[in-house]
Amino acid sequence: MKILKGQCRCRAVTYAVEDAFAYAVNCHCSNCRRATGSAFKPLAGIEIGKIAIVEGEESTVRYGDEAQYRHCGKCGSLLYATVREGTFVHVPMGTLVDAPSIRPTHHIFVGSKAPWYDITDDLPQHDGFD
Repeated sequence: MKILKGQCRCRAVTYAVEDAFAYAVNCHCSNCRRATGSAFKPLAGIEIGKIAIVEGEESTVRYGDEAQYRHCGKCGSLLYATVREGTFVHVPMGTLVDAPSIRPTHHIFVGSKAPWYDITDDLPQHDGFD
């Protein structure tokens, strides 16, 4: 199995993740927009046992109750969010250094997307999480 490298903006934290993502989507929910400062967040989902912090663990911080968000404590970059009752993580695809084999297959939470952004690709669009 190919292992991909990911990093925060300041490169204080590096993670390794298997190139075995179960899904990838473009999320337009307000939380993802706020977390990234962008119109949407491309994210890839994978089982929690397939990702590990390999450098800079001491520089990470966690936020949140239901979803645990792991950030770099130095630059604030979101590294991943623990979801599905702790069984999966959502990796912001922009933190990957290496190119994954998966690509986003659809847009989710389009019902609450930024009104100033127009989706211009042909990927399926869903109002919620489908």
